[in-house]
Amino acid sequence: MVYCYQIAPFYLLSFTHQVLRHEEFGEGCKAFCNGPYDGKWSKTMIGYGPEDNHFVLELTYNYGIGSYKMGNDFQYIQIDQPEAFNRVKNGSWPIISSSTECVETEMPGGYRFRIYDREPNGDPVKLVALSSSVLQRSIDYWSKKCGMHLLSSTTTEATLCFDPAQCHLKLVATNQLVDHASAFGRIAFACPKKEVCLDLMELQSLMDAEKETILKRLVSLDTPGKATVEVIILADPDGHEICFVGDEAFRQLSQMDPNADKLLLDAIQLDKSDDWFRKHGGKATQ
Repeated sequence: MVYCYQIAPFYLLSFTHQVLRHEEFGEGCKAFCNGPYDGKWSKTMIGYGPEDNHFVLELTYNYGIGSYKMGNDFQYIQIDQPEAFNRVKNGSWPIISSSTECVETEMPGGYRFRIYDREPNGDPVKLVALSSSVLQRSIDYWSKKCGMHLLSSTTTEATLCFDPAQCHLKLVATNQLVDHASAFGRIAFACPKKEVCLDLMELQSLMDAEKETILKRLVSLDTPGKATVEVIILADPDGHEICFVGDEAFRQLSQMDPNADKLLLDAIQLDKSDDWFRKHGGKATQ
């Protein structure tokens, strides 16, 4: 997800997330983790627990970009968490719909969340829903080529997962072209060799053989002071970006940082990019 520092409190205060790690980068990522931008950027990982066993959100901040245009690619994220349900329902954020058991809200930037008033029984982040222009084509891609298990399907939606205990992927039929605009995100999966999916090289070979889109071929990514990870970036038939990362190195990279809160707060306080760009014509709108 792309964002500005001003909306980070939305997640932390409304959804009771915690900051897991915060990292600053002086130039654009060679796997385009921060989008198609070359300048200074940061990422903040937030969630309900360690990245090893929770689905977490990566908030990406590009210092030179002031806003992004939402497309129709992202549907919503489902969270089961009574405290978050009560905070959102009784808070000041826009409510799209509300019932005794579910509230749907829209965070600054346009991303929607459905929050349920029920105990999570594990990771509260239960489901990520994305748009599909041709549902069966999407099902075939995610199940037969990416290796996900198809849990259920109808004429309008399908639910898949790698593990029933983990966050699920829902594909929602829209019967129209999927427009990613500039606020698009990327979904990522850590890939243990030969366990959950093909290893990264085999996955790349499969996508080559099937003539599927590879946005970034297998590459090593460095994070200063942390482990180097290998990733491959794919795109499904609707252009949804998918990152598969080697699990072993990622477990080292993704360790919770006890100083993450302070690093994020310091970055927010030190960020004078609004002032600089205001004097030079304003930040770009994408």
